[in-house]
This record gives sequence, C-alpha cells and structure tokens, in this order.
Amino acid sequence: MQMEAQARRARWAVAAMFLANGFVMGAWAPQIPLLMPRHDVTESVLGLLILALGLGAVSAMLFAGRLITLYGGRRVLSLFSLALIPVLPMVVFSPNLWLLAVFMAVFGAMAGCMDVAMNAQAVVIERQLKRAIMSSSHGFWSLGGFFGGSAGAWVISHWGSEVQSLLTAAVVAGIVLTAMPFLLPDAPKPVETEAAHAPRTKLFPKDFHVWLLGFLALASMVPEGAVLDWAAIYMQKELGSDVFVSGLGFAFFAGAMALMRFLGDTVRNRFGAVRTLRISGWLGAAGMMGGAVATEDWMVIVSFFVAGLGIANMVPILFSAAGNHPRLPSASAISIVTMVGYSGILVAPSSIGFLAEHVGFRPTYAGLALILVLVALLAGRAADADGAKALAPAEGQPA
Repeated sequence: MQMEAQARRARWAVAAMFLANGFVMGAWAPQIPLLMPRHDVTESVLGLLILALGLGAVSAMLFAGRLITLYGGRRVLSLFSLALIPVLPMVVFSPNLWLLAVFMAVFGAMAGCMDVAMNAQAVVIERQLKRAIMSSSHGFWSLGGFFGGSAGAWVISHWGSEVQSLLTAAVVAGIVLTAMPFLLPDAPKPVETEAAHAPRTKLFPKDFHVWLLGFLALASMVPEGAVLDWAAIYMQKELGSDVFVSGLGFAFFAGAMALMRFLGDTVRNRFGAVRTLRISGWLGAAGMMGGAVATEDWMVIVSFFVAGLGIANMVPILFSAAGNHPRLPSASAISIVTMVGYSGILVAPSSIGFLAEHVGFRPTYAGLALILVLVALLAGRAADADGAKALAPAEGQPA
C-alpha cells in the first residue's frame, strides 16, 4: 500500500517534469524569429542553428540510456531537469553567432536527455501502478508547450525576450525542484534478466516493416517540428502578424495536442488503432493544408489547432505497433522507430528553413500535408498496435 502511494505521488511528479520540459520548448518558439534580426541571419542560417539543437538532442539521446543504466533513472532525470533551467537564457543572451550555436547544441542535449529520462521514469511508474500513464504524461508536455508558448509570447511583447527567458528559467526551476523529491526510486530491474536471455538482434535489422513504422513516425513528427520552429516566422512574414499573435500558432497547436493526448487512450479504445491513425492523418493533413492556404492569421491559428488534434495520437500508436512487432524484440523495434521518428522533430525542421527560403512557407506546409495523407493511407501497417498488452488507464485519471 505504501509503495502504491509512493508511485501515485511519483506519477504526478513525472507529469510535472513533462510539463516543465514542454514549457521550455513552448517558451522557445516565440524566441525563434527574434534570433534573425538580433544576429542578422537568414532562414537558412537559422535552420542550421536549429539543426545544432537537434543534433545536440539526438547525440545526447544515444548515451542517455546508458547513463540511466549506470546511475539510475531518478538521479539522471533530476540532474538533467536542473541542467535544463538555464538553457533558454544562455541562448537568448548569447553575444555572438558562434556561441549561440554552441548553446543551441547544449539546449538540445539537456532537453533530449531529460526527455529520455522522464519517459524511463514513466515506464517504472507504470509497472508499479499496473496501469498506463504514458499518454497523459505526454499530454502534460503539450500542455506545458501551450502555456510556455502563449505566456512566453505575451511576456516578450510586453517586456522583451531577455525577461521572458529569465522568467521561464524561474518557472521551470520551481516546477522541477518541487517534483524531484517525489520521483520514484529505482528498483531492481527484472528486464535485465530477460535481456540476458533474449535473442541477439542486429543494430540495424533487415526488416522492412519496422523501418516503415519508423518512416511513418518521422512523417508524423516533421509537421510538429515545422510548427514549433517556423509557425511564428511564417505568420510574421506572410501575414504580418505581431509577436504575440504569431506565438499563438504553436501555442494553440500544442494545446490541441494536449487535449487529444489526454483523450488518446479513450479514442483508441473506441475506434481501434488503425482507424484512429487513419482519421488522425486526414485531420492533421487538413489542418496543415488550411495553414498553407490561410489568408488571415486567425485562420492559421485555427488550422494549426486542427492539425494538432490530428497529429497528437499518431506517434503513440506507431510506438505501440513497434512494441508489438511480431518478428523483433520489443525494445529493438521501439528503439529503431524512436530513433527514426525523433529525427523528424529534432533534425528535419532545419531543412524547412532552406525550403521556405527557396520555395516559400505555403508550398512547404502544403507538402507536409501531403506527407500526412501518406500516413493515413498506410495506417493499416499499425495493426499490431491493437495487439498490445495494454495497461488500463488509471481510475479517475486522464488516459
């Protein structure tokens, strides 16, 4: 009984960590357009800076798992949640372009390691509670993105980017310091024994299906990264939106994702994984295309809200399908799909800057809508997700 109570407290502590991580990323979104005039750079150069952030995150993710194995998930999560606190001020106060590139990579590395660690903590808590919390945990990330983006844009418009970055650091510090004592201590992992007897799998197995799932995850994440990193610039350049209104593009996108992630398990249980993925793909495509052809800033905000509703549950379904892959160990399949998929939100958006500079934002967002159509057409490939040994949502908790 005491262990269950401890796990319940840890469930909300890890939700707070997701909230803090999302808050920083949301607060980062309205800062992006300000880097261009501050450092006198073009969209292509800004794209390379965003690439530095993505490469920092991907590189850190490669060794985050080993750190968790060596030192424990609670310790690693606590360390990197603290390390995340100063990263936004570091970027905003960077005196030159070269130091900015370094700080962008550090930003990505800290956020990436924290991302892996908080997901690992969520898995441990699920085992203790014997019910799912992952979907709603990701919902808290999106909720943090909504608050960080909307409040951050408002603060920037009234007090400037420097004040916004410092206030963001203060809010994140308050959240993580409050949550850290309630994280679940690491327990002996029976998974290690299972892993010792599991069949050896190649690092890059020749299995078309798992790589296709990875591509579908990539295709689902690229539009999310495109809205996070470029929506504000798109609205300012194409529609003449001010700083506050342009920041609402990602804020409402993140808010829609939060809403649907809290409802995700219920929707999937009602319609099944394949139908949910198919409907989500079409809905996301409609939203992205609406943003591409919009003639008013409010139309872009509404369109990105619709896109967020569609995109929210696509990746969780694909990860679940990977975990139930019939020909590969669960961990191996998930690691491949995660690796390929996360490159969509962390690395691929750097190419959006190049495309936007040469062909424009509208054709670029329209192209992303077509990619989501492709995901909808291939939704049947995620049928294994319905064979998941799903954990029941917590009673009285959002799914």
